[in-house]
Amino acid sequence: MKLNGRLILFTIALIAVATTCKFFFGPQIEWSGFSPVIAIALFSGFIIKQKDMSFLLPLLALFISDAAIQVLYNQGLFDYPGFYAGQWKHYAVLLLSTVIGWMLKGRSYSSLMAGGLLAPTVFFLVSNFIVWNGAGAEAYYPKSFSGLMLCYEAGLPFFRNSVLATLVFVPVIVLAYNVVMERKAVMKLMSR
Repeated sequence: MKLNGRLILFTIALIAVATTCKFFFGPQIEWSGFSPVIAIALFSGFIIKQKDMSFLLPLLALFISDAAIQVLYNQGLFDYPGFYAGQWKHYAVLLLSTVIGWMLKGRSYSSLMAGGLLAPTVFFLVSNFIVWNGAGAEAYYPKSFSGLMLCYEAGLPFFRNSVLATLVFVPVIVLAYNVVMERKAVMKLMSR
């Protein structure tokens, strides 16, 4: 994938959507987790040939949206900070979605749907395990099987919203990419 003006604008648009979703949905517990970030990571794995570069788009989208939220938080305009202790773990877990994209390629409707279900599920299972296994100030749940199940139960609203968001945003991102880059309105990836 070579860099050109349309790709740069497409990337900026993805980052803007991620930031907007975080701003509007993040503070509302019933919508928390409704974000295109997992879909962006999955899409990056689908489309970017250079595996090391495929991590850049989701990290950029997440970092810039977190930075924008941090600025708003510092000005008293947002309920929670964009950056927090241990955040790098969630950045790393997000990249598993990119790896899932590598495996699925996104060339069929079934691979888009599989990615839309698998990526948020893996993120939910791994990130909640990390929260449960946290040490020190990060320790919220007893270190037992029931504590782990409590942690997963507490994360179910976030999981529901992340699955919903990924199933909404993957086809939108793929369609937008094909329209912008390939000038074809199709729901599977044309080039790779």
